[in-house]
Amino acid sequence: MIEKKIVTLIIFFYSILSFSQKKDEVEFINDFKKSEEFFTQKKYSISLEKSLKLFSRLDTTNYSELYFKTSFLIGDIFRETNDHKKAIVYYKKALKSFNNENNLTYNEKTTPSPSINDVNLNKLLLRVGSEFHIIKEKDSAISYYKRILSSGTLNQLDLTTKASAYSNLSNIYREDSIYDLAKEYSYESVKIYRKANKKVLESAALGNLASIYLEQKNYKEAKKIYLEGLDLIKLDSSSRATRYKEFLYFNLAYTLYLQKDYRAYDYQEKSYNIKDDLRDVEIRRIVDEIYTKHELNLEKEKTALVEEQRKLKEAQEAKASLLFGALSILVLIISGIVIYNYKLRQKNLKLKLSESNLIQQQNIEKLKSEAQVKILNATIDGKETERKLIAEILHDNVSALLSSANMHLTATRKQFNGNTPQEIEKTQAIISEASQKVRDLSHNLVSSILLKFGLEYAIKDVAKKYSNSQIKFDISAQNINRYNQEFEIKIFNVMQELINNILKHSKAQNAQINLKEEGTQLTILVKDDGVGFSTSSSSISDGIGLNQIEARIHVMNGKLTINSKENSGTSVHISVPIIKQEKNFKLTSVS
Repeated sequence: MIEKKIVTLIIFFYSILSFSQKKDEVEFINDFKKSEEFFTQKKYSISLEKSLKLFSRLDTTNYSELYFKTSFLIGDIFRETNDHKKAIVYYKKALKSFNNENNLTYNEKTTPSPSINDVNLNKLLLRVGSEFHIIKEKDSAISYYKRILSSGTLNQLDLTTKASAYSNLSNIYREDSIYDLAKEYSYESVKIYRKANKKVLESAALGNLASIYLEQKNYKEAKKIYLEGLDLIKLDSSSRATRYKEFLYFNLAYTLYLQKDYRAYDYQEKSYNIKDDLRDVEIRRIVDEIYTKHELNLEKEKTALVEEQRKLKEAQEAKASLLFGALSILVLIISGIVIYNYKLRQKNLKLKLSESNLIQQQNIEKLKSEAQVKILNATIDGKETERKLIAEILHDNVSALLSSANMHLTATRKQFNGNTPQEIEKTQAIISEASQKVRDLSHNLVSSILLKFGLEYAIKDVAKKYSNSQIKFDISAQNINRYNQEFEIKIFNVMQELINNILKHSKAQNAQINLKEEGTQLTILVKDDGVGFSTSSSSISDGIGLNQIEARIHVMNGKLTINSKENSGTSVHISVPIIKQEKNFKLTSVS
């Protein structure tokens, strides 16, 4: 009888324990689904906060499958936010969890455990290899990619993952100029994607293959493969296909440019249009994430305030209960103390709330200021790109057509043996005038000297143009080389704005411009002996356009210093990090 009661008691306690564990498991699963949902919505900061809390709770449990999925999700969050070293840490935790679940290493077993069936092992190995690839640890990346290639082929997911590994290995060998091996792996990738009917991924793999031929200067084959990749996704408007179209158009334009094919500009324009659309989407995503984070912070502060008020209320009720049973002679004294404490706490609470609101307001103003600077510079970048494109069209197309027309008219005049009709002479004069205006307009939009010969010669040309009997510009340049073209255009526009300020406002007789490359910095000094101005004036930026210069230098991570006094001239010192010239084609990595 006693033994039966003991057994019943044991069963009862076991049922309670099982119910508690089941309740915990349901709670963990719900928390994971919420984190995963925020990740899908690209609210990475919220997803990361919830995932890390869940991960720390799972660390002491035996829920291995959920531990595996959570560490994998955290790795994906760090991957999306470009913190690749932390992504590797959590991907390796997921691998370790996978191995413990199977009691085998991934070299010994190729079939994922039935208990962890939502994420393919090869996909996880590809993630780790891709992160090592991004941080330039190529040997580690190659090791993980080849583990994928040596595994068995189980399903469609394994095949496409292997194709991605082939493609990424091809990129590594291309970077090391091992072109034969790079092409071999690239062809394997294309073959798998084609068999699986993955047209978007096949187009990316074809783009990488074409880039290998481009580096080998086999322009004909590169052009053929780029066009083949574009044809696969010409009707696909998905975000991934759009990104691949952008780099395929850009690289095809560069290939045609090297062949001196004028159609390069058409494809380059298509690439720029897609890039502008992608940039708009990214800006909207950033703004949404900032707004969501701001709302989350406000909600936390509200929750903390409510909790503080609840605790305060409980303390007051406890004190009231204690005082109620005290001696009547102490009631008045204790009541006075309670009221005093209550008012003091309320005052402190108000002070804390005011301080919190002030800090929040400052953060909002900072975000607004940074957003305004980004919008201003995005506008300036768009104008610079548009001016450059128009200038190139005028110079390379319209000017060429006018010159051709003029040559035909000259040939026609010779056929008249000196009796040229007046209309032909007038037409030729009009074409010559139009050609000169087109050249002047092209030069005003973007300096042709800047594009052909670089920053130093373009600045000297501007200074020579504006120097006269009233003002003289003295130019000096040290160690100035050719830089990234967009970088040169931005610096040139800043210099033009400063020169215009001198001409319009300074009344100077002499101006000095010094350009110097010092290590990784380009330093610029612009001085004049003009009337100067007071740097304490609040209308300086509005009066001479320094607001745009300040915004431009700020986004370029540079420093701007202005020294000026009334009747004592002005000096402007600028220091910006140099952006070197890069190769004019792009590659993509599939992971």
